[in-house]
Amino acid sequence: MTNKIVIEIPLHDRFALGIGDLSGRELLFQFTPDSIVCRDSPLLARERIDNLPCHLKNEPSFDFMEQKFRTFEVEFHVDTLYPAPWFPRHSDVTVGEMRTNPKPDLSHDTEYFEILASAVRVCARYRPKFGQGGEGLTLAEFEVLYGADPFYNWMGLNSPMMYAAHKAAGGMTSIYRQIGMGGQWVFNKVLQNTLGLTETQANWTYAVPNTTGGTRNLSLDGRIDLADIVDAAKRKRVKRWIEDGLRRVVVEPNTENAPKKGVVFEVRQGYKSKDSKRQNADISNAANAYVAGYLPSVVVLSTQIDGDLVIRYTQARWLMLTGTNGGTPTDSTYAFCRDILGYDLAGFFQRNSARFKAELEDVLLALLKPDDGN
Repeated sequence: MTNKIVIEIPLHDRFALGIGDLSGRELLFQFTPDSIVCRDSPLLARERIDNLPCHLKNEPSFDFMEQKFRTFEVEFHVDTLYPAPWFPRHSDVTVGEMRTNPKPDLSHDTEYFEILASAVRVCARYRPKFGQGGEGLTLAEFEVLYGADPFYNWMGLNSPMMYAAHKAAGGMTSIYRQIGMGGQWVFNKVLQNTLGLTETQANWTYAVPNTTGGTRNLSLDGRIDLADIVDAAKRKRVKRWIEDGLRRVVVEPNTENAPKKGVVFEVRQGYKSKDSKRQNADISNAANAYVAGYLPSVVVLSTQIDGDLVIRYTQARWLMLTGTNGGTPTDSTYAFCRDILGYDLAGFFQRNSARFKAELEDVLLALLKPDDGN
């Protein structure tokens, strides 16, 4: 008897499918646009596809919603197939004639794009303050300020090009900051939409004592409390991921003091700061998360993170996820979103890359003009 799976994946994407047969053998197939790799579970031993009881048919690519897709058709020469218990993501796979159709989820593209784009657009209005506070100075105000200073006037520092340089330098910092904030908001929305969480449930705030005898509130960028996940399958998948994450930071999940409530997230677009005050605050956040019963995780959207920071944060028992396309859900931001949350965040960024680039170009052009029109 032959059982068949048909898989359609974006050409830029990869897809993992777990299956098993009645003999007890479980396999993880990793599909990319150019190849298919099989791994035995739990040994994860790579095998060539022609050594398996199946046949692979690679169909031509096709277009859908401005993306290119490729179809893989796999026929398994075994009596019965079923989705393996460690099946890494949702699909409509059924026993017998099995079919999965991981076409991208476009339902939130507009929402997520506007969240991130609106965060970046504000940078176009950036004005340098030159120590004057407020909303910053226009070019005319700058020329009055520096022109009235004899030394700066003698040195030519009241030049419109100096204003442009300040505007560009400060604007670049603002862009990185705003991309980080927008990415944080998008990630939080992904938690809500994929796990059915409310805004309150997807955020974490805790109180610490201050020097005056009162308290002040601190917060992180996201939270998953296992008790808030209604869907049992999703809750089980997140719980297993938390246990794997704890092992990665050398915390045995079955010990009495190990976090069991869930996970909290600190989201960054990149992290190269050597600011010890900021690092100490993050390490304090991790300690408070463990006390509250949560695994702390840093989610970095890019691969731009200092190696020394990774070592220090890992030693503080932060689970570090970075913006790699490959990797596993316990070390890759995008593998975590795809395989644990069930949403392809990397695919969203890739689909909307041209739009993001156009938005950023408009902001850069505004920042590089010495005259802001006022």
